[in-house]
Amino acid sequence: MEISNKKRIVIKLGTSTLTHKTGLVNLRRVHNLVRVLADLHNAGKEIVIVSSGAVGLGSGKLALGKRPTDTPTKQAAAAVGQCELMYMYDKQFANYSITVAQILLTKAILEHDRKRNVENCFARLLGMGVIPIVNENDTVAIDELELEIGENDSLSAEVAILAKADLLVILSDIDGLYSADPRSDHAAELIPVVEQIDAHIEEIAGGAGSQFGTGGMATKINAAKIATAAGIDMVIMNGNDPERLYDLFEDQPIGTRFLAQPQN
Repeated sequence: MEISNKKRIVIKLGTSTLTHKTGLVNLRRVHNLVRVLADLHNAGKEIVIVSSGAVGLGSGKLALGKRPTDTPTKQAAAAVGQCELMYMYDKQFANYSITVAQILLTKAILEHDRKRNVENCFARLLGMGVIPIVNENDTVAIDELELEIGENDSLSAEVAILAKADLLVILSDIDGLYSADPRSDHAAELIPVVEQIDAHIEEIAGGAGSQFGTGGMATKINAAKIATAAGIDMVIMNGNDPERLYDLFEDQPIGTRFLAQPQN
């Protein structure tokens, strides 16, 4: 299926997309991002947002200077930042008469029979024209905070499955998957399509996230494995220019597309 024909889309926003290097909100980018997502919503797309940034925004608002290293301070930053995050989304989307909802998840919820409750919630919210905003519940999910594994990448793939999405788009600070790390190897080439995630793809994935985030390419490849195994295409693309989402949904070659695996 062409990307232009996909209707239910999960958009994962990394901390580097939402904030400046200071950890404070990148207001211009967030404004442009919300405008584009609102326009896609108005065009008939059903949008679910998986948003990182609570710890990063909280760190910025608390003037910590960088992402905290001890778990209680991370929890505190997440608690402060989650308020900031939802206030920002609610205010921005309200400018386009779009209602948003907050959904905080933990891995434990997804591993038990309560998963069905989450599926029902997504179905009803999307049916009502609401844009769900999903995040890891970092104030209580301290295992993920301590492991520093960029859990929102794989969480976004799990959300795509729960929401019965057609496509997962991960916005990051890199254009997609390269043959090598483009920050250190100028000969690195963008890989436009990955038909199957094999040992070679996993080997070339790497690189750390920003000082306020935890994700790297390896966690995005893990998300691609989860999504594609469930029959969902995934795209990694640069979030610096939200307008490029229009190009993506007009079937222009943007980022790296991971093709869904055939379902039995």
